[in-house]
Amino acid sequence: MSTTSESLPRRTWRRYRSIPIIYRIAVAFVLGTAVGGLVGERAGVLEPLGDLFLRLLEMLIVPLIVFTLLGGMRKLTPSRLGKVGGLTVALYAVTTTIAAAIGLAVANLFDPGTAVEFVGGEAQEAEPPTVAEVVLGIVPENPLAAMVDGDILSTIFFVVVFGLALSMVREATTDETVADAIDGFFAFVDAGTEALFKIVWGVMEYGVIGVFALMAASIGTEGLGAIVQLGALVAVIAVGIVIHMSVTYLGVMTVGILGESPLSFLAGAKDAMVTAFTIRSSSGTLPVTIADADENLRIDESVYGFGLPLGATINMDGAAIRQAVTAVFAANLVGVTLGLGEQVLVLATVILISIGTAGVPGAGLIMLSVILTALGLPLEIVGFVAGVDPILGRIATTNNVTGDLAVASVVGKWTDGIDLSSGVWADVPDEPAGEGGGEGVAAGD
Repeated sequence: MSTTSESLPRRTWRRYRSIPIIYRIAVAFVLGTAVGGLVGERAGVLEPLGDLFLRLLEMLIVPLIVFTLLGGMRKLTPSRLGKVGGLTVALYAVTTTIAAAIGLAVANLFDPGTAVEFVGGEAQEAEPPTVAEVVLGIVPENPLAAMVDGDILSTIFFVVVFGLALSMVREATTDETVADAIDGFFAFVDAGTEALFKIVWGVMEYGVIGVFALMAASIGTEGLGAIVQLGALVAVIAVGIVIHMSVTYLGVMTVGILGESPLSFLAGAKDAMVTAFTIRSSSGTLPVTIADADENLRIDESVYGFGLPLGATINMDGAAIRQAVTAVFAANLVGVTLGLGEQVLVLATVILISIGTAGVPGAGLIMLSVILTALGLPLEIVGFVAGVDPILGRIATTNNVTGDLAVASVVGKWTDGIDLSSGVWADVPDEPAGEGGGEGVAAGD
């Protein structure tokens, strides 16, 4: 084989990787949607390729939480942990409350559901968690079992406690053997984190194929009929989410607090946003969200290592808007007007159940069944709106992930844990890593 023919595949691969991965994934999304619409149910044969992408992301969730949290704990004194943790949780609570209020506002303004024929459907009842159940559920009976089961809140709790204990022992010990052992352990954590980031971007390279397969199979089997029929519901929820992202995240948080361009923030968060829209899972997107925070937004690990895994579980702003609008939609379907008391109940219920709701596809339907039960509305409505759950889940999850990064950026600003002179914030972006710029997410920006 000649030298010229041997170099052609390499040149082609280099040119391919020189295209920012976000654009490659976007093209895969569009092509997959087109193929699914043209081929129909036969596109379902591609589903295993998409499922492999989801599994690869799920494989990374718990290891990334453990390593990034432990790495963050090394940089946190107990007092700083209290400040970072307190600010993060407070901001999540505030933004979720604002999101639910926006959802109710746009729902009352546009009044979706008044002209839609209710055809019924099947649903499964779900009981709302009590405050005691939420609090007790955070503390794991068996930390290893919590990690194996993917119990994110319990895993976060144990890793934070363990990491903080290591930091306190390191700070107080006079035994050099103990100090060296802890330093060695944290060095191992740092190495493991770097290795995991390498795996993340390898998975994202495959994600071009995975996203194509997911969209082709999804559109091919589910079609667009339900989206057309329930277009009003989708449109109102989309309006609420656009308002929340534009005003709360980009306006108040990015411009007002960070003092930066919203375009810079979007450039740093776009990889996670596209991934969230594709796979409909805040938890599944977590590896990409963490990488965006670290490489693009330049947030310190002591901030994002705590805030992002927590946000993937409890920060459900998009779900709050979605459930608030759907509650009004459901009431209109059956001719019931929600008074002020019922709407306050919706607001409180959304905030409470968002804490214990898994950041995975389909969780929104369980949230909706809880709200309908609280309002005394027929649960069959869950089955009616399930047809548009894929698109509602996508836009809600995109909002959730964007909110996680916005909160982490603000907390970083308030705790000196973000570098606003580099990454996407800089006038001249850093050189992308890797040959041809394909290694880093922001390659070519």
